[in-house]
Amino acid sequence: MTDVATEAHEGGLTFHPMDQFIVKPLFGEGPIHWYTPTNATLWMALAVLAIVLVLVVGTRGRAVVPSRAQSVAELTFGLIHKMVEDVSGKEGLKYFPYVMTLFCFIVFSNFLGLIPMSFSTTSHIAVTFILALSVFLGVTILGLVKHGTHFLGLFWVTSAPLAIRPVLAVIELISYFVRPVSHSIRLAGNVMAGHAVLKVFAGFAAIAAIAPVSIIAIAAMYGLEVLVALIQAYVFTILTCVYLKDALHPAH
Repeated sequence: MTDVATEAHEGGLTFHPMDQFIVKPLFGEGPIHWYTPTNATLWMALAVLAIVLVLVVGTRGRAVVPSRAQSVAELTFGLIHKMVEDVSGKEGLKYFPYVMTLFCFIVFSNFLGLIPMSFSTTSHIAVTFILALSVFLGVTILGLVKHGTHFLGLFWVTSAPLAIRPVLAVIELISYFVRPVSHSIRLAGNVMAGHAVLKVFAGFAAIAAIAPVSIIAIAAMYGLEVLVALIQAYVFTILTCVYLKDALHPAH
């Protein structure tokens, strides 16, 4: 991401849409190590704090007439609970806490990334790939532990003619191992593209001749990005439920 921003500088742009994705140390300058506090770690910590405030502190009273925070928590709980049950079945409900945590982290990170001068952590493959990889490894290990070698039935399409089953098995195997890549790129790509377009429109707002059009475009794009932030978290989560269903019921 830093290389992209550097190329933008060298190209002579008056504004640089990719600068907002550069990971920087919170204190001072210099190289970034695994233990260095950065803007990325700060905004991930803020996402966790926001989740705790809404889902734990906001529901502490459990009033009959719910507060706004309690309403948001209850709606989120109901949405994800129904998603897990509908897609993965009742057996998948034991993994509901993990799916709920995953959804909340992504959606809160997406929304916090829309705050001006903030940092969008879910625009980085390094973040989304770890989330996707944890899902991939988790469901794979679960499938192997629960079903043993029968889990390999996921790759053997019994409904197809016998002659083409080996070909389909290879295709299924490739598509299975591509899952964490597509799972992560879909989220990061959509978030990064939206933020970059917002920054471009914001740069044009400084030009008096087209400032009104640019401001209208920014407002429209911002509204779209709010929707994208929720939809992408939903898509990531429902795909997780689909992969969980494959681990619990691998037979085609």
